[in-house]
Amino acid sequence: MSSRRSRSSRQSSGVSRITEDQINDLVIKLQQLLPELRNTNNRTSDKVSASRVLQETCNYIKSLHREVDDLSERLTELLSTSDTSNAQAAIIRSLLM
Repeated sequence: MSSRRSRSSRQSSGVSRITEDQINDLVIKLQQLLPELRNTNNRTSDKVSASRVLQETCNYIKSLHREVDDLSERLTELLSTSDTSNAQAAIIRSLLM
């Protein structure tokens, strides 16, 4: 199928295409969320590629998952050593279940 035909079939099926400007805006938004890259977007000499922003985003999400797992484990240990009749511990347990 030619690219012209595939484009027209996507448009007629209601699938909207994302523009390059929209992609660039999203990459900039991601960059602003990443601690490693947050301040580099203000300096023109430190232009960061979209691929680096996406790679750093993946790395950051992985590190957040590890942090959540670690905190969950620590909380579980803390709750297992706390007084089971403690009202606060019971509330925390009910929120986690």
